[in-house]
Amino acid sequence: MHPLDNVIWKALTTKQAHLGTTNHAAGKFLREVSLLGALAEPTAEAYESLLALLRTNERVGLFLDETPKASLPWKLVRSGPLLQMVHEHIPRVENPKERPVFLCLGREDVPQMLALTQLTKPGPFGRRTHEMGEYWGIRQNGELIAMAGERLRLPGFTEVSAVCTHPDHLGHGYATALIRMLVQRIRSRGEQPFLHVLPENTRAVELYERVGFHKRSLSQYVILERK
Repeated sequence: MHPLDNVIWKALTTKQAHLGTTNHAAGKFLREVSLLGALAEPTAEAYESLLALLRTNERVGLFLDETPKASLPWKLVRSGPLLQMVHEHIPRVENPKERPVFLCLGREDVPQMLALTQLTKPGPFGRRTHEMGEYWGIRQNGELIAMAGERLRLPGFTEVSAVCTHPDHLGHGYATALIRMLVQRIRSRGEQPFLHVLPENTRAVELYERVGFHKRSLSQYVILERK
């Protein structure tokens, strides 16, 4: 099996084990870090093991081959297709006329990071999500107007995530610039960048293809809640 076929499990049992909790068949990130969790294999035993890691009414997001049949004590909150893309090459681009200043974001930037992600909805983002990897942003007059960072990390691979731009600052190429910078940093470590995107978000898919990402696989993003 390719490492990206069960990428959350691989991350939780390797480079990001310190950010979550696992047992022999299931795991999840700490609640403040990420909504994501995983099964070693999609078996009844694994679902029972995952259940033991959750509190009542706690939710968990899974990447699965197919939507599970929700039954007690689970509630199916959401299910939909999720496209995985991997970076294959760095396209040749002209030097931009205006190069934005990239700022490394940390704990002190969390309030603005949360505000921007809540506004733009790039995916779940918690007050400790920034601990999963490097996060970079662009500021204007002290305001965080664009950001992107690293989420899932496993040997040989790092995910680009939380790519977002404030609606008042679209059209300046900030997201493209941030992605290219992150891709270069990830590749400089000898790792392959990858990402996840909703397939219906054609504008984002086209952007990722322009900067060298290719479609790899389609799975289901499922959110379950323990009753």
